[in-house]
Amino acid sequence: MHQEPTPQALPPLLGMANLMRRCYHGENLVPLGQALLSRALDNPLDAHAYLDFSTVLQLTGNRAHGLAVQSEAMKLQLLYDLPSGHEETQLRLLVIMAPGDFMANTPVDFLVENSTVAVQLLYLPANYEWLEIVPEHDVMMVAVGESNENQFLLQRLARYITDWPRPVINHPENIAKLARDSVFQNLQGITGVDIPMSVRIDRVDLEAIASGQKNLADFLPESSFPIIVRPIDSHAGKNLVKINAATEIVGYLQRVPNLLFYLSHYVDYQSSDAKFRKYRIALIDGRPYLCHLAISEHWLVHYASAGMEEDGAKRAEEERCMENFATDFATRHSSALQAITERVDLSYFAIDCAENQQGELLLFEVDNAMVVHSLDSGALFPYKKVAMEKIFKAFQQMLANTSQAGTIR
Repeated sequence: MHQEPTPQALPPLLGMANLMRRCYHGENLVPLGQALLSRALDNPLDAHAYLDFSTVLQLTGNRAHGLAVQSEAMKLQLLYDLPSGHEETQLRLLVIMAPGDFMANTPVDFLVENSTVAVQLLYLPANYEWLEIVPEHDVMMVAVGESNENQFLLQRLARYITDWPRPVINHPENIAKLARDSVFQNLQGITGVDIPMSVRIDRVDLEAIASGQKNLADFLPESSFPIIVRPIDSHAGKNLVKINAATEIVGYLQRVPNLLFYLSHYVDYQSSDAKFRKYRIALIDGRPYLCHLAISEHWLVHYASAGMEEDGAKRAEEERCMENFATDFATRHSSALQAITERVDLSYFAIDCAENQQGELLLFEVDNAMVVHSLDSGALFPYKKVAMEKIFKAFQQMLANTSQAGTIR
């Protein structure tokens, strides 16, 4: 391995964590976007301006344009230094990235922010040959998230990094198994885990169920309505719905143009107080850490829309849960979490889960690219800083341990 030649000096990259924090706290990013565009026009080789402008476009709701600008940045440069809050470097981390939006890769930016870890992001388009020259590093991490689009890249990466001379975190072959239907096949049968069956279905067959030409049970055995339908590779609840009868599929397909979908069993996990609780848990080197607890009156729970900011009682419950997580939730489900970790076989990933009405761990999603951040208001969520710092320190300690062990993780 050799050091890649240093590119022409450019203003430093702002980075996703920086820009997302500014957006999250209400800053108008339009002037910044205009400034970045002006930089790119003045210097068409300013890849940093292109990449930051791409992020600003995505944060301001212009995903398609943002990805187009990102593609232009990739043509100029594939390797980017992530901004560091420290001059001292104790570990060099090379992160393998896929082109795409915020859900395409593990958001490493947040996990190493203001640390002594020096990070370089190496973007690899699926059809791009592996670089003959790569930067020196102590640990490599494959951050590419599972998706239909990324499967080909993950397969290529698995071949590229065979017998890699440095420790590798998150082997691409195991990331490739995080598709919802693959996760069900891998994790079913674990004692104490309720994982709803999930299957792929194309639009033609979904239309046939809607018209009564085919039965739901032909695709989702031992199932009845209601069911969950979502497009493949959709995130954040986009076009995810609960279907109560076959006739409702017609209207859904009129609104959603996708060609491939997931069907899943619907599990009613409403608590005795009529609320729904969803936990995001990071699993780092086999240990669970609570990222957030979202409490909602609706079955489709997302932290941003659960009313956590408006409801002090919800925040108080989340605070208690975070403070007692290791001795309460994590202890209650320790065997299930350990079994999940062993079968997933990744050093870093996260799960979205709940507890079903029988007290089992109800598993919604397993992903290595979930956003784990500390963007929430310190005034409203003072307890979250402590909890998130535990996660970041655990991640950085995992990097150090992996570097010292010198083995593939």
